Amino acid sequence: MENLYIIIAAFLCAVFLGRVIIPNILIISLRKRLFDEPNERKVHKRPIPRLGGVTFFPVILFCVCVFTGIRLLIGTFSDGVGMERIACEMLFLMGGLTLLYIVGIADDLVGVRYRKKFLVQILAAMMFPVSGLYVNSFYGLFGIYQISPMVGIPLTILLVVFITNSINLIDGIDGLASGLSMVALIVFGVLFIHYQYWLHSLLAFATVGVIIPFFVYNVFGNADRGRKIFMGDTGSLTLGFLLSFLVIKYSMYDPSLRVSPMSSPVLVSFSVLMVPCLDVVRVVMRRARNHKPLFLPDKSHIHHKFLAMGFSPRSALVTIQFVSACFCAFTMIAIHYMNNTWVFVIDVVAWTLMHLWFDWIIAKKKKGQGNKQ
Repeated sequence: MENLYIIIAAFLCAVFLGRVIIPNILIISLRKRLFDEPNERKVHKRPIPRLGGVTFFPVILFCVCVFTGIRLLIGTFSDGVGMERIACEMLFLMGGLTLLYIVGIADDLVGVRYRKKFLVQILAAMMFPVSGLYVNSFYGLFGIYQISPMVGIPLTILLVVFITNSINLIDGIDGLASGLSMVALIVFGVLFIHYQYWLHSLLAFATVGVIIPFFVYNVFGNADRGRKIFMGDTGSLTLGFLLSFLVIKYSMYDPSLRVSPMSSPVLVSFSVLMVPCLDVVRVVMRRARNHKPLFLPDKSHIHHKFLAMGFSPRSALVTIQFVSACFCAFTMIAIHYMNNTWVFVIDVVAWTLMHLWFDWIIAKKKKGQGNKQ
């Protein structure tokens, strides 16, 4: 029980620190005019401070270090996989987060070309295989079980960059990236508690804690009173990298660890991040099909579709969260009764049909507006 109390304390500490720091970030942003300016692609109509994500990494680092130290002092560090191994994972994680934190701040303040951002993301992703974490099994998905390091290590680097950018690109309306990340972090936090990976659960819940005050300011803050803030690339890169770490950790098969192969860790990890990940795949494929630059921003993401269908930003946020929850619940239940490959195929087919339905609604609405004119 002591470990649970420490996780709760870390969560509350992160909430408190986020609540204290974010208003000061708002004041600095307003005084220095560090704004996200509106344009034809963005939803907001007035300049909004964009440095909310600067809070994430320092608070998470503080909570993880302090409360891990407390666990060591009181003798409750019993994660069961070796202190040296966990320390190695966490140190390389923090090293990668530091790189992304620096490039995120630079991008939010002066802008960074996407090639340089990709390079830094690849360098950060390489931290995981160096620490011993990489995808080494598909648990029967597509009939694949064990994966050699020659394949698993490059796949891990690709997956980390992919998830990190998925969270970055889904950050298009208030609360969407932070809301989806919170749900995924809570799922991973509970799973790690179940398997007694206490430090990883502490990391997940400390991140949830610092997101909560940001989410309140981002979704419910009044822009006219200077109480609204965006996370910027600093925040989205931090969240994406942390989620990719938890995905790799949970998905990696090790006979000495407690995660059961029958629980289909790869599909469970996929289900909690399905909306941002499949949305990026769909958008990139659409741009490639239309011979457009793959990294040129446009208005083809899922939240843009909801807005085009007539949803308000708030209702679009709630509906997308509900869609994500439905896919996650289906996958986590279906893996106990169906072949992994079939569950994955059903998810992708359902996602594709859903977007075809959205396109039909949007086309019908545009046609109706054209007839009125």
